[in-house]
Amino acid sequence: MAAFAIENTTNRELPGIVQFYDTVTRSLTSGINTVTVGSLPDMLVFSADGSKLLVANEGTPNTYGSATDPVGSVSIIDMNTRTVTNVSLGGAIPTSGSGLRSGIGMNYEPEYIAINQAGTQAWITLQEHNAIATLDLTTNQFTGIAGLGLKDYSLPGNAIDPSDSAPIELINVSLKGAYQPDTIVSYEVGGQTYLVMANEGDAREDDGDVGRAGTLFGTAAPLNRINVIKDLSSASDLVSMGGRSFSIRDVNGNIVFDSGNILESEAILRGIYDDRRSDDKGVEPEGLALQTIAGRTFAFIGLERTSKGAVAVFDITDPANASFVDMIVTDGTNRPEGIVTFVKDGMIYLAISNEGLGNAAATGMSTSLYSLAPVPEAETYAMMLAGLGLVGWAARRRKQ
Repeated sequence: MAAFAIENTTNRELPGIVQFYDTVTRSLTSGINTVTVGSLPDMLVFSADGSKLLVANEGTPNTYGSATDPVGSVSIIDMNTRTVTNVSLGGAIPTSGSGLRSGIGMNYEPEYIAINQAGTQAWITLQEHNAIATLDLTTNQFTGIAGLGLKDYSLPGNAIDPSDSAPIELINVSLKGAYQPDTIVSYEVGGQTYLVMANEGDAREDDGDVGRAGTLFGTAAPLNRINVIKDLSSASDLVSMGGRSFSIRDVNGNIVFDSGNILESEAILRGIYDDRRSDDKGVEPEGLALQTIAGRTFAFIGLERTSKGAVAVFDITDPANASFVDMIVTDGTNRPEGIVTFVKDGMIYLAISNEGLGNAAATGMSTSLYSLAPVPEAETYAMMLAGLGLVGWAARRRKQ
């Protein structure tokens, strides 16, 4: 079965639908195959046992500041009965943490959902607000919203290239970044759940909540052209969009690991760093997938803003000591958006949907498919993973 989130075709502020298709016949399933959910359904995910489908209803308004701005919500679909419970992000939900945006001029807009293995809790990224919401799936209630804090680019290991003009140079600057994760995925280690997040960064659809530091505060070079978040920034404390990294956090939102500037430094080493994005959100980590191979857990992170399609690979078996493995670069593709791993006929695959072709300015779509490794049998491939010829193996690409 495949589930599709479809926005309202008349007005995206109105409720959307989810439709269920049989993946064999490619037709709508028998029985109840269409259900109504919240405004602008975006991402959806099945629980591990398939009993529930959770839908992130983003609720983006047609005009910011209007009375019709929909309240973001999560729809919980019971797959046995196809009944829907809509859980609103409006009302009094306890908040914690720091860096939670309050002057953004929009309601909470759910971006992406992760569910724990037991199917009892879910975590939802509220990207523009730099936060995650926790949803109790036993009571179908939000229990809290946690601000994700700010990243300090003046610290060692966090250097960035702040200028969109040559030369490309990673330097420490007096600037912070709101993590603003897009994709979130959960995994368990030693009975504890961890949350992996791609810290892409984002502004309102009309960019009304951001502006250049030089224009807003008279900031001098090299930070004059950095796009900063208005409600979090001041002349002496600039805050930009995104963390230019991926993070591993505990279920309360506390950072266990952050990749610092590894994603950008590795893109520079491979000659695929797009300097035109330096003043905005850098390489923009967006898509994310996890896969266990020979007893080790790997994270695959798609970089939306590089000159060629790029996916970074990290070993996250030990959450606090995650390590960079390699970067997959696919010639002829650009802007990886969605990433998924799957197993078929004894082989583990990585599939990447790309928004662009060839270079950063190109249009068109493509799908890249990598075969990663045979399904391990009794540690047969443990030695292989020690040297990890994991990437650059077999790649197939289809364009249209």
